[in-house]
Amino acid sequence: MSSQTVLVVEDDRAINDALAARLRSEGYVVEQAFDGPTAVEAAGSVVPDVLVLDVMLPGFDGLEVCRRVQAERPVPVLMLTARDDEADILVGLGVGADDYLTKPFRMREVVARVKALLRRVDRAAELARALPTVLDAGGLALDTGARRVRVDGAEVHLTPTEFDVLACLAREPGQVIGRDRLLAEVWGWSDALGSRTLDSHVKALRAKLGGERIRTVHGVGYALEARP
Repeated sequence: MSSQTVLVVEDDRAINDALAARLRSEGYVVEQAFDGPTAVEAAGSVVPDVLVLDVMLPGFDGLEVCRRVQAERPVPVLMLTARDDEADILVGLGVGADDYLTKPFRMREVVARVKALLRRVDRAAELARALPTVLDAGGLALDTGARRVRVDGAEVHLTPTEFDVLACLAREPGQVIGRDRLLAEVWGWSDALGSRTLDSHVKALRAKLGGERIRTVHGVGYALEARP
């Protein structure tokens, strides 16, 4: 049985209790919070391995919770949203969420996403060990040890998942990396479960790095342009 801890933050008690019960049945230790301030306090005291976080919360919203928690230490975050709005999703990813689900969702999908996020932490460490310390592609430099990125000498802040996606592309600049391979190497998914999450992270990367640096090959995947 798993000893990993999941913090579930959801103001609807019925949903929160149902999520907690299902995750406990999967062997996780589960802590619960029902508002923004309590969630931040719990994240500091419980030190969860993953956070399941609703966007709409009393006190302050899930975006602020994510921002404050990530400022203390990187924690994998699965964000739950009632709106399937791309702008809201990109804001969530921008403050450090790794993945998202739109309500209504199936409990088994939440469990699958939580497992995938926990695998992603291990895969990120493996990927860092496999890469050179510094990767350079057309003025874009990645320091895989310090997990820092510079574009034309200026540092750019990336979320942990954005960095992992970029590092995967940067291993083979100019070459098309298939969507399935990106999902497998970054998240550990063996199917198209997180295709929209991948697309959202790539869009966020383009906004930070410049739209010309990542090329889309429709129906195949993405490529990091060595000389944009």
